[in-house]
Amino acid sequence: MDRRRNDTGAAGGTSPPAARRVLRWSRSAVRGVRAVVTSKPSRRTGTALSIIAVTVVGIVVGVLLGGRMQTDIGPFRAEMAITPSVDGGTTVTIPPLGALQLSSHSGPAHLSVRLGSLDQRRTEALIDDPASISRASQSAVSDVTNGVIRVGVRTVAVSVLASMILAALVFRRTRRVAWSGGLALLITGGSLGIAALTFRPDSIEEPRYEGLLVNAPAIVGDARRIANDYGRYADQLQRMVGNVSQLYTTVSTLPVFDQEQGTVRVLHVSDLHLNPTAWQVVRTVVEQFKIDVVIDTGDMTDWGSEPEASFVGSIGLLKVPYVFIRGNHDSPATAAAVDRQPNAVVLDNSIVNVAGLTIAGIGDPRFTPDKETSPAGSGALPQTVDQVTGAGEKLASTIRASGKPVDIALVHDPASAEALSGVTPLVLAGHTHSREVRELPQVPGAMPTQLQVQGSTGGAGLRGLEGDKPTPLAMSVLYFDQQRALQAYDDILLGGTGEAQVNLERHVVEKPEPPTPATPTPGTPTPASPIPPAGAPPPDPTPTG
Repeated sequence: MDRRRNDTGAAGGTSPPAARRVLRWSRSAVRGVRAVVTSKPSRRTGTALSIIAVTVVGIVVGVLLGGRMQTDIGPFRAEMAITPSVDGGTTVTIPPLGALQLSSHSGPAHLSVRLGSLDQRRTEALIDDPASISRASQSAVSDVTNGVIRVGVRTVAVSVLASMILAALVFRRTRRVAWSGGLALLITGGSLGIAALTFRPDSIEEPRYEGLLVNAPAIVGDARRIANDYGRYADQLQRMVGNVSQLYTTVSTLPVFDQEQGTVRVLHVSDLHLNPTAWQVVRTVVEQFKIDVVIDTGDMTDWGSEPEASFVGSIGLLKVPYVFIRGNHDSPATAAAVDRQPNAVVLDNSIVNVAGLTIAGIGDPRFTPDKETSPAGSGALPQTVDQVTGAGEKLASTIRASGKPVDIALVHDPASAEALSGVTPLVLAGHTHSREVRELPQVPGAMPTQLQVQGSTGGAGLRGLEGDKPTPLAMSVLYFDQQRALQAYDDILLGGTGEAQVNLERHVVEKPEPPTPATPTPGTPTPASPIPPAGAPPPDPTPTG
């Protein structure tokens, strides 16, 4: 016994009474902690914290899985989503322009609405029935309301279900599963309830623009005034479309021409600039005038972005060939989207035979969708002039190299057309948003060439609503005989707000006499093609809005 005491004292340096006191204190502390932890209040607190943690995880999983859905807003497919947030609010994404941030509500729930592609069936119904445009706009509010209610109910249901499933896996007790489900219902329902109670309908009047919409006030003017003008414009346009259906019955009162059995009818459109109402007018003209082929000389879009590609989907509804060249607002992505349409042909320094006509075309060499970022006067820069005039020269070389006569040549900017004089009898262009028909300077000994510049079939898009009256919608129907010569053309003009009439003007083309080469007399040199003086500038690219 004495030896054990000596060993203990030598090893630990602590007297036996002190060691026993430390040991007793340690055991008491452990028993105290165990008592606190195993007490009923502590167990309840731990259980409650566990249920809350499991419920929060279940809500997050439920929101991610069930907090989004596809819905219909008018002719659009839209995606609505609810996500956790501190400040609430709503984001409306409008491809390709950008997004609107609205302070629509408070609370921990954020609503996102993303407009997607046009539904082909509903779009076709809108085109067939102009009155359905008004019905679609009236039902848009109810579509949004119903969509928000549905995505809210879906979010609550999936969140509660996810929380209960997770609680069942963790606790395996019915009461705790029920508590988790009830807590999930309280949290999600309360969050959406706060959003509903703090909803501010007037927030739409004070949006915050993001993306390309930042440029909207400078590009399209006062948005609120344009919205009001567009409402009146759409009402008038519905009546105009009805009038277009009766246009063909008035042809007998116009100057007549001998329309042969094999007459080919071509509809020339240009510069649609994302105006969806233009499609219903185009389709009505195609059906009423029995159009064989539609020719589009560019600027179908505004920005040439990928989301704008959905706008070209209406081409397939026309059921006739659609020949297209790029404008300066169209990107390669736009051309690719058009080319994917089953009835479309995209020309880029190429030649095609459609409906018995040989058509050559080249896209605009520029891509300048945003005029606000272009330097002032950049259209007249030497490199820009060379680009635009060079496009016409390039197409002329392609036509000559083919060795085949071309009936129609297509360019976007009229400034590209002069190089095609004497190469083809007719050149179609756009770009200026103003209708013009004139003869190009004739090359001696070559055929005469007429240039037809189309107005804007889309009424210049939204920018056409900036003035007191919207820019009229313009298009033309061209008639070609069996010899592929232009017989006549009808200019169709649809007035703007307050002008619900449709004007159609018939022009009969006099057949040109074949060119007679001059007979040289002895000592008289043979006339040659005129050569511009050294240093003379080529025609400037035509400005447009």
